[in-house]
Amino acid sequence: MGGDFAPSALVEGSVRAAQELPSLDELILVGDETRLKAELQHWGPTPSKIRILHCTEVVEMGESPATAVRRKKDSSINRATDLVKEGKADAIFSAGSTGAQVASSQLKLRTLEGIQRPAIATVFPSPEKPFVLLDAGANTDCTPEMLLQFAVMGAVYSREILKVPNPRIGLMSIGEEDAKGNATTKETFGFLEKSGLNFAGNIEGHDLFEGEVDVVVCDGFVGNVVLKTAESVAHAIGVWLKAEFTANPLRIMGAVCLRGAVRSLKRKLDPSQYGGAPLLGVRGVSIIGHGSSNATAVFNGIRASSEAVKQDINHLIVDELKKVQAHRSAAGGEP
Repeated sequence: MGGDFAPSALVEGSVRAAQELPSLDELILVGDETRLKAELQHWGPTPSKIRILHCTEVVEMGESPATAVRRKKDSSINRATDLVKEGKADAIFSAGSTGAQVASSQLKLRTLEGIQRPAIATVFPSPEKPFVLLDAGANTDCTPEMLLQFAVMGAVYSREILKVPNPRIGLMSIGEEDAKGNATTKETFGFLEKSGLNFAGNIEGHDLFEGEVDVVVCDGFVGNVVLKTAESVAHAIGVWLKAEFTANPLRIMGAVCLRGAVRSLKRKLDPSQYGGAPLLGVRGVSIIGHGSSNATAVFNGIRASSEAVKQDINHLIVDELKKVQAHRSAAGGEP
């Protein structure tokens, strides 16, 4: 029931997922049954994989996430999270309030063994291959230990979902030199050096889209600023290009010749191709869709959820974290 185009885009993407994803056993639409049934009628006979769980409340975008999650027990996000907690579902996808989904997942699912706080992992495009950045907004203040855990979770996600064999990890800072950064990043640098992970050192903002690293680690304050800035720049470039291409008849002719290249670039920058951002570190799979998710984004979000379940990401994260802790102990760091 959440998102700018709910419930129509959510239902359309769900119907497509039920029809096209053979690995999907069941898809539960959680929300107002009357509205959901009305939307399903637009797409012909309802696929047998789809069922509806009726609930009476919705967490609105302007509400305090933690307060709404505690008070609105029958909200769609709470009921969906309950399904995973009770073992009746393997994953959640929502395009509603990010804060509510993070709060509900933390309160109900709890964190994995060894993980202090979950992190939002956002996939970004780069010239050669996508990279993942975390945290993108779940934790504004982080300790070095939390950032190390984010690196572990990001490395597993990059390897298993993005299919990068040995992900290179970069620590976001204000300079590439070891001594650059604040107290937190400096201490984190030392942790990562002794982690056994494929640590590439500090990176700066201008390194993000160069393809040099596969995982970017930062706190949620920095990560969310990076995410929102990148989205804004991508949108602005699109607007500027359209204005320049239509400025006069000669440029319009040139734009026609470049139409294929522009479409290719647009697909590469389209966030709907990635579906959503996983909240890594909770006991279950929780995928956070953008508020403006269309049907394609919903389909890809469900696909990503199914893939994360299939690859058993959480089990791999716990195992990888134990290996890192053992490597740190052997290297003379804290366990």
